[in-house]
Amino acid sequence: MTELKLVDEWDKTFPKSDKVDHCKVTFNNRYGFTLAADMYVPKGAEGKLPGIAVMGPFGACKEQSAGLYAQTMAERGYVTIAVDPSFMGESSGMPRNMASPDINTEDLSAAVDFLSVQDIVDPERIGTIGICGFGGMALNAASMDTRIKATVTSTMYNMSRVNKDGYFDSTDENARYELLKQLNRTRTEDFRNGTVTYPGGVPEVLPDDAPWFFKDYQKYYKTDRGYHKRSANSNEGRVDTAKLQFINMPTATNSGEIRSAVLMIHGEKAHSCYFSKDEFQKLKGDNKELMIIPGATHVDLYDNLDVIPFEEMDRFFQNYLK
Repeated sequence: MTELKLVDEWDKTFPKSDKVDHCKVTFNNRYGFTLAADMYVPKGAEGKLPGIAVMGPFGACKEQSAGLYAQTMAERGYVTIAVDPSFMGESSGMPRNMASPDINTEDLSAAVDFLSVQDIVDPERIGTIGICGFGGMALNAASMDTRIKATVTSTMYNMSRVNKDGYFDSTDENARYELLKQLNRTRTEDFRNGTVTYPGGVPEVLPDDAPWFFKDYQKYYKTDRGYHKRSANSNEGRVDTAKLQFINMPTATNSGEIRSAVLMIHGEKAHSCYFSKDEFQKLKGDNKELMIIPGATHVDLYDNLDVIPFEEMDRFFQNYLK
């Protein structure tokens, strides 16, 4: 296991709860990457509790939305871990901020590995929460990891679809081919120069005609509300050529075969709502739910405690992790 340099002080984008105990943990995935996670345990917990692994958003770190979700669910009686994906945050992997549909799905299953062997966790009662791009990864994991008994996706992106087809499926085959050529030119230059090209995260300044949802991202990632120094979206962004894998490798292709419970949550006003609506149509069984939050945008479900339906998530997990 790679020895990680973990920060000792509380440096989250949300206040520390006095209702839970917190510590940092590390564990390996099957590819040999060492993952860093924040573990939250209800104070005074006794016996074996249900466990929940939380990841996302796609370009974020565990000190942002994932940690908020994990801490809040721990307050409600779950043992939770908010995990930095491979290549991200405090987890290992080079180049920094690389992404992979395969490795990032494995990261979720590795989190289940970790929870499954904790003395305080019941291995038969483990769920996951995937936020934004890790919502798609959570469906991907649930379709092959039968240890996951319940999955929540919040403000889900399908990262393969958005990279391949663009926002609102606006990229045609010719435009995609031009993108592939540009990305492969970048790959060659990176290899020649021994460098890694980053496209930049959320910009400091946006033009007046920028899409409104870009402005929503900026209000989260580039302000005191959500900025974090280890967040890709707050800083240099993901590796540019990581898009190649997502363009070529679809995710959630077997979501129609998920037998465990799934709750998909999305904001009515979110630009990304079509991802959840379309993926939900593939799911089968009466243990699948789609919850649309009236008036909510994509980023509202990152940290807005008046919008995120923690009570409904608790109800769902209590029902299916019993």
